[in-house]
Amino acid sequence: MDSFPAYFPLAGRKVVIAGSGEPAEAKARLFEGSPAAVVRLEGPEAFAADAYRDAVLVFVGDADEAFVQAAVAAARAAGALVNVVDRPALCDFNTPAIIDRGQVVAAVGTGGSAPVMATLLRNAIETQVPEGVGRVAALLSRFQDEVRRALPVLHERRAFLRAAVRGPAAEAALAGDMAQAEALLREALANGEARAGGVKLLAADGPVDLLSLRAVRALGTADVVVIDAAADPEVVRLARRDVERLAPGEADADHLASLAREGRQVVWLRAGPVSPATLEALTAAGVIVDILPVARSDGARR
Repeated sequence: MDSFPAYFPLAGRKVVIAGSGEPAEAKARLFEGSPAAVVRLEGPEAFAADAYRDAVLVFVGDADEAFVQAAVAAARAAGALVNVVDRPALCDFNTPAIIDRGQVVAAVGTGGSAPVMATLLRNAIETQVPEGVGRVAALLSRFQDEVRRALPVLHERRAFLRAAVRGPAAEAALAGDMAQAEALLREALANGEARAGGVKLLAADGPVDLLSLRAVRALGTADVVVIDAAADPEVVRLARRDVERLAPGEADADHLASLAREGRQVVWLRAGPVSPATLEALTAAGVIVDILPVARSDGARR
């Protein structure tokens, strides 16, 4: 990862755009409808460091090179983070291609090296992100405290939220019926159905492009990942970075059964067969064991 993507809260924050013409206007359009206080600077007023004080982000865009250099110097003197249109070498950060769905914002960046590619990727992703997904995020935001109080255990809370974003409450929010969405989410929280845990086995000796969509989703929602030493690193990277990780030596049948009884989903990234004795012990303990299929290079499944 050559650059780190980060999101800056905009409510009550100051954003400065220095310059005139289309470069500056394009940056200003990024913040239309946002809660940021957008300050526009043109001419000599852009050369004073005080104009950039307390700005969370600064964008400089102008056809006049002398203007650009002076504005950048002033912004840097104020300690601001600066983005300069079409001048990657002068940038403290790069502007990604953005998909704006309100509280859901997706971004694709190339570190300033290939903005056209970022735009093409954004267009492809945009078709997969429903217009109403921001309302789903707003719904979950309103219920954060209630969910935290009702489900203080992290993995149980995550399991509830994963189900919620695909459930009736989310469907109502996508349709724009927020009153119904709130009622359905509160009902689901009151029911508090426990999620059954289990163990999923995934052949992770690679290559990564042979993984099925089902396998990728399982990795993305796993509570615990067991990683064989010889597992393909590209497959391992698909697991969430904050997921609990175990070495095979820590994953005896008793431990796995205990995790499953707690409602946790375990994915074992195996580079070889799992011990038959372990499988028998898990089955005897009533643990659901699922073998995730992987496509072979000859088109078959294994």
